[in-house]
Amino acid sequence: MSQKRLGFFTRLLDKTSAGQRYQLALEQIQHAERHGFDTAWIAQHHFHEQEGGLPSPLLFLAHVAALTSRIRLGTAIITLPMENPIRAAEDAVVLDLLAKGRLEVGFGSGGTPSSFLPFGLSFEQRGAVFADYLQQVLAAWRGDSLAHPDNQLYPAAPQLGKRVWIATFSAEGAARAGAAGHGLMLSRTQPRTAGQPWQTLDQIQNPIVDAYLAALPAGMEPRILASRTAFVSDSREQARTLALAGLRQQAQQHRAAGHAVDGDTLDDYIRTFDVHLGTAQDVSASLAQDSVLLRASDISFQVHSIEPPHAHILRSIELLASEVAPHLGWQSSSQQIKEGTFA
Repeated sequence: MSQKRLGFFTRLLDKTSAGQRYQLALEQIQHAERHGFDTAWIAQHHFHEQEGGLPSPLLFLAHVAALTSRIRLGTAIITLPMENPIRAAEDAVVLDLLAKGRLEVGFGSGGTPSSFLPFGLSFEQRGAVFADYLQQVLAAWRGDSLAHPDNQLYPAAPQLGKRVWIATFSAEGAARAGAAGHGLMLSRTQPRTAGQPWQTLDQIQNPIVDAYLAALPAGMEPRILASRTAFVSDSREQARTLALAGLRQQAQQHRAAGHAVDGDTLDDYIRTFDVHLGTAQDVSASLAQDSVLLRASDISFQVHSIEPPHAHILRSIELLASEVAPHLGWQSSSQQIKEGTFA
């Protein structure tokens, strides 16, 4: 497997106005680039500002591309059933050209059930629509004719078909992604199997990875992105203090959605939502227990649902790069060049 890549992920949830959220997210991505991160990933959400702050990820990433130079820029995810697939394909091509080939495209079918309604869909239709739209996007990028022999995407972008990632919670979805040669995106947390609240995240996700690898065509390099919540601070006490309000709110939202949360202490929330927090030593030790990370080609870190202030996010980015990620097998680009392993 190639060198492990380190990513930063944001849902743009800073407690401020929409415009300021975009500015802070830009600053966080620029900070990640300065500290050697390989990738930056952003989410798409419609209508519900407490779930995510950005409905137009490709538009935002075009702005980021103009103000960064090296870091790869990814969507995690575009909720494809809510898009016009041909327009999404066109926008992605233009962005990739403006970013000089730095775009990674993550797609998924999920989202808040009520968000599908203004797009003329029901939540139950999302899977079939996703499969159809994904094939339309891939066909457009290949340069296939689109409904008429004279219609081909300009410019065509066959290279983007090799940078598709699929988000899934299931082994079946992972097998489909693997068989198609796409990358696999794993969530920072997943609901536990009924009656098994003490399952660890890697116990849930390793079978998903197994299904992906089994379906991947022979000789194809696996692309597995594991997203994880990690908040690193100079002080364990400070990290725990900053985490409590955000994780308590997540517990309330989780219960309101019909999911079980076992307990109401901070440590209960940390366990339930698969959070890694504390000093660099604390977070490194916690992440070392997650066997999925050994199998991942990419690891992206986010602070959700802790939602610390901006300055603390920047400090966490620094500590992740300098003191945590090296324990996971990551090397910065400068270190790879120094050791002759940079490809």
